[in-house]
Amino acid sequence: MKNIYEECPVLKDDKFILRKTELSDADDLLKVYSDKNALPFFNSDNCNGDNFYYTTKERMLEALEFWNLAYDNKWFARLSVLDTTTEEVIGTIEGCIRASDDAFNGCGILRLDLGSKYEKTCAIADIMSVILKDFYDLFGCESIITKVPVYAVERESAAKESGFVKSDELMIGNNDGYAYKDYWIIHK
Repeated sequence: MKNIYEECPVLKDDKFILRKTELSDADDLLKVYSDKNALPFFNSDNCNGDNFYYTTKERMLEALEFWNLAYDNKWFARLSVLDTTTEEVIGTIEGCIRASDDAFNGCGILRLDLGSKYEKTCAIADIMSVILKDFYDLFGCESIITKVPVYAVERESAAKESGFVKSDELMIGNNDGYAYKDYWIIHK
């Protein structure tokens, strides 16, 4: 499989499709990013103060444009998550490689933002299985970290089911120097 920045693949199973975000995803993603019940599960660590709570289509379009710019500059790749049953975009998944002076240097970072309706162990684990089988090759890494806050019991269950284990290490923000906790790790 090619590096994700050479050619962004479409990854799928019978329930979910993961593909590069498109501006046409704005209406569906606005439902996700304006969902107050989903907001606590979004990982905004080291994201320059953006908490990913968007309440207007204009702000959602700005985010999508930035995500596409980030992809073009090889900063990170954000993929839309489509539910094959409803054909709606129900969230995004982001991947990148961490360059840092902390314990997670060189690790892939996996961020998963979903509408609250999908914040369920079975959905999260299924989406994780779609991305994890190719993540190591797409990003050229040996380990992947993802954030699982202590209150995210469904996410914790899905992380365990997917093979992640809780790390005691802190992620030190490159932008703010803040020490972020609640990271889980999986190795190739």
